[in-house]
Amino acid sequence: MLAWARRLGNLVRRRILFVTENITLAQVVRLTTLAQALPQDLYEVHFACSDFDPLVFGGTEFQRWPLFTIDREQGFKALAKGERMYDVKTLERYVADELRVLDEVKPAVVIGDFRLSLAVSAPLRGVHCGSLINAYWSPYAVREKWPVPDHPIVRLVGVERAEKYFPQALPKVFGHFAAPLNSVRKRHGLPEFETLSHQLCFGDSVLYPDIPELCPLSPDAPASHHYLGAVQWSPRVAAPQLAGDAALPMVYVTLGSSGDVAALPTVLEGLDGLPIRGVLATAGRAAPARVPANFQVADFVPGELLSSQALFVVTNGGSSTGYQALAAGVPVLGIPSNLDQYLAMQAITGAGAGITLRSGGLTKDEVRRAALRLLDSRPTKRAAETLASHFSAYNCHERFQNWLSNLLEGQAE
Repeated sequence: MLAWARRLGNLVRRRILFVTENITLAQVVRLTTLAQALPQDLYEVHFACSDFDPLVFGGTEFQRWPLFTIDREQGFKALAKGERMYDVKTLERYVADELRVLDEVKPAVVIGDFRLSLAVSAPLRGVHCGSLINAYWSPYAVREKWPVPDHPIVRLVGVERAEKYFPQALPKVFGHFAAPLNSVRKRHGLPEFETLSHQLCFGDSVLYPDIPELCPLSPDAPASHHYLGAVQWSPRVAAPQLAGDAALPMVYVTLGSSGDVAALPTVLEGLDGLPIRGVLATAGRAAPARVPANFQVADFVPGELLSSQALFVVTNGGSSTGYQALAAGVPVLGIPSNLDQYLAMQAITGAGAGITLRSGGLTKDEVRRAALRLLDSRPTKRAAETLASHFSAYNCHERFQNWLSNLLEGQAE
């Protein structure tokens, strides 16, 4: 298929537009990673985002399009309170801004990452939309139950009662979150989505940065749904120099850009005094006032490298750093707060490759017990190594480019 594409590319490069929400770092870097690997002789790459951080976009040659996005802290506060991130007015502004860019670029394909308003703007302009979303959100995902995220009501009624009644409340909860986008779709003459999962996986094509061995789909999943494998990204920065006894194992800790930073002091207290050397990456957020003497602190680190060197990795539970660890055969200690992070850790712990601790009500003793288990847990290590062998079979760039080439070939016929 690439040979066909190169023959076509000799005539005209196809315009590909990437559009991302910019609340978490993961949403931006996954699309940037895929876009940067596209052959420049075949594709003219355009990228729409609210800002273009040099840490992520340094060295890229994309045509850049500024795009409105809600304030990042506003988004995090809404998530923490269990509130909707978008109302109808905001989504209409998103749609108008995207239509402006679509009309200027006139792309052959648009690819989005958690840019839900593309479910309106792309069909209004008749542009094929590929939606990047983790497979654990899919309406075709194989799961026994939905995990209960950290929500203010959980602190009021307790985890046990929340887990008991969450399944009954789930349809109304998901309907509440789906309502604004469904309303905007209806305003523009488009059909409403059946469920929140269908809404999140809205694309003409759905692209999963996952592997089926970790996040399986049911057999009735459409052929338009594709596994890419993990889309890995690390900033181009030097690894910190570790102090202390070089014979001690290293533990890599980061709650990323979207983890519950209030839990970080408790995490570090639980790890303090253990026979380890540690690295804490803050992702540009404030470090705790007290950091154990056996830890080095940096804003950003080469996550793939440190994951490969770590005995285990402490994360916010999300797929980005979690998959870096698993791809290196390293277990994960996840401290999730929002539903996305709980879903990722549900898959990881289900595979036996990690431990989940709730960020709400977290104690240093819980962290310490989990860390001691992972210091000498051969079954967890073996499970992580098994997943590493599966991850290695999926080259996200080859899969993405094959999907794109096949799609464009079909458009040309």
